[in-house]
Amino acid sequence: MEQINALGRRKSSVARVYLTEGTGKITINKKDLTQYFPSAILQYVVKQPLQLLEVAEKYDIKANLDGGGFTGQSQALRLAIARALVKINADDKKALRAAGFITRDARSVERKKPGQPKARRRFQFSKR
Repeated sequence: MEQINALGRRKSSVARVYLTEGTGKITINKKDLTQYFPSAILQYVVKQPLQLLEVAEKYDIKANLDGGGFTGQSQALRLAIARALVKINADDKKALRAAGFITRDARSVERKKPGQPKARRRFQFSKR
């Protein structure tokens, strides 16, 4: 098997994933997964598609993460890994979609409007 690449996005984060056969090592921006995401919850989010298909020890993953915060980055990486797994075996798509790993979460921050302090918050109204 050659190198499989896929792209995942979430909020303003972009994850580029390169999947090869290996021992289950996940490298993000030339750092180990546990070093890049110290939180166990974020590590779990990244590994979800691999654990669902029970292929966590089968592939090595190299990822380039850019933009956004740690939550958006972890979810972008999860989407990219799921897309790469579908490229390897199209039969896995149904299980990944049922778990919600294939759907791109389009929610992002709403822009601030002029004449308001935030996107929807308005300045306090004064009658007198």
